[in-house]
Amino acid sequence: MAYKRQGATLSMSKFREIIRLHELGHNKSEIARSCFISRTAVRDYLHRAQGQSLSYDQLSRLSDSDIQHLLGKGQRQSSRKKPAIDFEYVHREMQRKGVTLGLLWMEGKERGDWNCSYSGFCRRYRKWKKQHSLSMRQTHKGAEKIFVDYCGMTVPVVHPKTGEVTQAQVFVACCGASNYTYAEATESQTIKNWLGSHQRSLAFFGGVPVAIVPDNLKSGVTDPCRYEPGINRSYQDFAEHYNVIILPARPKCPRDKPKVENAVQQVERHILAPLRDQTFTSFKQLNEAIAAGLEKLNHRTMKSYGLSRRELFEQVDQPELRPLPSHAFEFGEFKTAKVSFDYHIEVNRHYYSVPYEYVGKSVSVKITESLVQIFHDHQRIAIHERSSLPFQHSTEEGHMPPAHLAYKTQSRETFLAWAQNVGPATKQQVIDIFEKKAHDEQAFRALKGVQHLRTTHGAERLEAACNRANAMGMVGQRYLKSMLQNKLESDPLPDETHKVIPIHHANVRGSEYYQAT
Repeated sequence: MAYKRQGATLSMSKFREIIRLHELGHNKSEIARSCFISRTAVRDYLHRAQGQSLSYDQLSRLSDSDIQHLLGKGQRQSSRKKPAIDFEYVHREMQRKGVTLGLLWMEGKERGDWNCSYSGFCRRYRKWKKQHSLSMRQTHKGAEKIFVDYCGMTVPVVHPKTGEVTQAQVFVACCGASNYTYAEATESQTIKNWLGSHQRSLAFFGGVPVAIVPDNLKSGVTDPCRYEPGINRSYQDFAEHYNVIILPARPKCPRDKPKVENAVQQVERHILAPLRDQTFTSFKQLNEAIAAGLEKLNHRTMKSYGLSRRELFEQVDQPELRPLPSHAFEFGEFKTAKVSFDYHIEVNRHYYSVPYEYVGKSVSVKITESLVQIFHDHQRIAIHERSSLPFQHSTEEGHMPPAHLAYKTQSRETFLAWAQNVGPATKQQVIDIFEKKAHDEQAFRALKGVQHLRTTHGAERLEAACNRANAMGMVGQRYLKSMLQNKLESDPLPDETHKVIPIHHANVRGSEYYQAT
């Protein structure tokens, strides 16, 4: 059962009901359940009523203020004026990490700034915060959040030669605790410009916050769901590089990002509006003008704080920012691809290999200016230098199946090295096979057959068959195969030379017969 907050004054109508139920004979537990208060409160009010001899009839005739006075529950008035407390200082300090009201109360008490109790100090601070112009729905710690958005206003940039006009989009980033602001102009709101502006803004602030709060821009948020927004994959990659959290504002909820809403308004009023009559012919020229206006804006004293954005940033945000990464973020686009049967994927009309085991599977591809990285199941399985050659292949030998790799690495040298390991006769046979062909590649298939004979019949028999074939002037895989199948490789070799004995006969004319006389 939920009861009223301890210490809160009970309404007099409920007090009358307590006395009425008590006079009807109900016990304290039943009265507590009926009046929805604690049993202790019932006992306290019954004790007070008995002390004043108050009955239900008497209570019905008395006003609420009279009853409160009799019970001692009225507001105590103090004629002593409470000492003033500099709550603006307290509020600024509360924006720093690790600083609590308890710490500030104790420090102030030690300095003699106040001598009130801690509960009184907290109560007065809450009252000041509610009534003061600095009251806000969100309290931001130093370097906790940076809010980002685009201005509604655009600035025309005129090309000096063609006269073509581009409406520059103005990006704004604002530190939550100090209101320190950054702004720049880009050609569009595409993801590449969006992340580029983020990168330059963090460099401007000189560090990394805990979280970045964007609006539901399509470049950053793919699914503007109120509860589980989807983050663009490139944006998520940026967040992982900087180790920062992306917390998109809820759709149609400007209260989630009042800081950047105000920053956008300040940039439009104090920077863009004064530039309305100027003509800009380049984005560099425009951003130089914005930077000059930004310098003035950040050094202007804020009435509510008594400090400039820059001064407040140096006190609150800057000490808490985490250092920037050691290497710059490289923008990458992501796409999904399916590995084809030749273990390659297509990226911008160029083909990149992946390990052949992933044929038929879907992979995620990160495309940067210099690299193409391929992921499966969140694990990188291949990386290639990016190529601009259309319809060409980038293939790593380690991605090829063993049979394909063996075929690709075929050459005269590899076959001769293999034959040398078998024996000199086999090497001579391989040399003769190459000599019979006009191009080396024409001999590769026959030599693959010779290699198969070694697997089938063994190196010793193949060497013997090649020795016999060389002696008989036979060249080719078919002769070797026939010899091995018929087990002829061990037959005696024929004589190297055959002498011809001349025949002498009356009917046989000699060579001299045909000579001219």
